[in-house]
Amino acid sequence: MKSKLIALALFACTTATVVLLPAYQSAGGITPADPPVADPVSTNRSRIDVVFVLDTTGSMGGLIHAAKEKIWSIATTLASAQSAPEIRMGLVAYRDRGDAYVTRVVDLSSDLDSMYATLMDFQANGGGDGPESVNQALDDAVHKMSWSQQAGTYKVVFLVGDAPPHMDYQDDVKYPATLQAAKAKGIVVNAIQCGQTGDTTPAWQQIARLGDGRYFRVEQAGNAVAIATPFDEKIASLSEQLDATRLYYGTAKEKKQQQHKVEAAEKLHAAASVESRARRATFNASASGAANFLGKGELVDEVTSGRVDLSSIDKDMLPAPMQAMAPEAQAAVIKETAEHRNELKRQITELAQQRAAYLAKKVEKAGGAEDSLDDQIYRTVREQAGKLGLSYQADAPAY
Repeated sequence: MKSKLIALALFACTTATVVLLPAYQSAGGITPADPPVADPVSTNRSRIDVVFVLDTTGSMGGLIHAAKEKIWSIATTLASAQSAPEIRMGLVAYRDRGDAYVTRVVDLSSDLDSMYATLMDFQANGGGDGPESVNQALDDAVHKMSWSQQAGTYKVVFLVGDAPPHMDYQDDVKYPATLQAAKAKGIVVNAIQCGQTGDTTPAWQQIARLGDGRYFRVEQAGNAVAIATPFDEKIASLSEQLDATRLYYGTAKEKKQQQHKVEAAEKLHAAASVESRARRATFNASASGAANFLGKGELVDEVTSGRVDLSSIDKDMLPAPMQAMAPEAQAAVIKETAEHRNELKRQITELAQQRAAYLAKKVEKAGGAEDSLDDQIYRTVREQAGKLGLSYQADAPAY
């Protein structure tokens, strides 16, 4: 009987007919039209705000693919600091004037699923004529993101591209002025050059220098570590089952926002690679990944943690199948769902550890990965975040 109640509740929560709105607006607009579920407010934990400013013109297809594959392992790497920081990510995709868009902005959020669902839609196209709208992209990253005001936050931009900025546009803000504004906000700007275009190198080096950041170069496709493991399929399957344990409550507006998050997760389960889904599960199993997994208004977590008394919630705010249940039946749903969730988390954590050990041996056997995108980003983060008291002890990043 209990299992039937849980199945009914989960079915209702995952089949709502709210349509997922586009996760961004073009030409510098802020995502999305309906704002994402608000991030939980915390003053006790350290925070990392990271924005990727990504060239999405035609020559960047390999790097965009790498970003889609590695964003979760980068998140896991960021989360590996001893303080288990809150992780928020944002994205600025850019091309150039005359292309389908100049910039598209995904605001900073701990809802990485929604950000990733947007990243999945980006394809390399346009460009091809040399300089790109780097100036506008950097300006959007500095001024159109909801950067944390919390003291001690590691605020960082990674500019990733292969072509220099247009310096001949008369009506945009040139990057030296933008980087001065970034410094005033405590934002570090790093520059990652893809490929070996000669006139890009000095511009990228100057951007890193003015942004108090680091310049490094990777191959055109990013040379990220991409190794499949025997554990990926099982972890990905368990992750989908774990997502199905989420039960959301709130007002009609809050439920609509929550449904956007649910649909973003469903999209990545349907379309992302098995390896990427395994990396996501590894991040979600970390202390820092809880905000992405749960979002806001997740009933099971809030009741079992003691933050919310189930009896105090108006029945209209509960998941629809639970509204007509007796209090004892509602409590039974919460209890059994929590137990099932904990078992899934245990299995994911165990397999993730085995996966990490497998990858470490593979990388070591291959002679290391010091020139990879993964390692370069990790060394950058470890050095810069360390200045703010975030301690990273691992010799290598998560892969």
